[in-house]
Amino acid sequence: MGAMLPDRLRALIHLFARLPGVGEKTAQRYVLYLAGEASGAAADLGRELAALAETVRPCERCRNLAEVDPDGHAICAICRDSRRDPTILCVVARVQDLLAVERSSAMRGRYFVLGRLLSPLDGIGPDELPLAMLVSRIEQDGVREVILATPPSVDGEATALFLAQELTPLGVQVSRIASGVPHGGDLEFADPITMGRALVGRQRL
Repeated sequence: MGAMLPDRLRALIHLFARLPGVGEKTAQRYVLYLAGEASGAAADLGRELAALAETVRPCERCRNLAEVDPDGHAICAICRDSRRDPTILCVVARVQDLLAVERSSAMRGRYFVLGRLLSPLDGIGPDELPLAMLVSRIEQDGVREVILATPPSVDGEATALFLAQELTPLGVQVSRIASGVPHGGDLEFADPITMGRALVGRQRL
């Protein structure tokens, strides 16, 4: 079927299929829709995508995504918000994780996005983490507590342990987000690691 489409459409399908969570059939549906019924949307999408690399880049302070201002600087909305407590810093692996924490409305401090986790199998070691930038941020903002919000995976735990070892000598309090049984979940479906952490992190009522 793909051979029956023009080369340009097949190239676009291939590009769309490289997006996370988008398979070849979904990519084909997107491209055919944009090429047919939504030609106006295709023009708008193309214009915004073309401008993306020039107008959005990692925040200079926390590595969240930020829009470039007229002076050429990129400072995200969270770093610009004076209502945030600069002494509390939440370290996450990805921007998606930052958004997840923000949805909880429980974080009143600021963030730092690592961009990756320690992963020996993928060749990612300590030197690939932006540790120097993180330390500089802690010292400049007078951070008192660093909350490590890396995922509860092997790589996430290894990264949290490494950061705790590196940051504790700075005199800051280093904490780790709790993990356990999700709200509304049945205990019978909890895996042993999750159940173990739930018991270790139990609270007095």
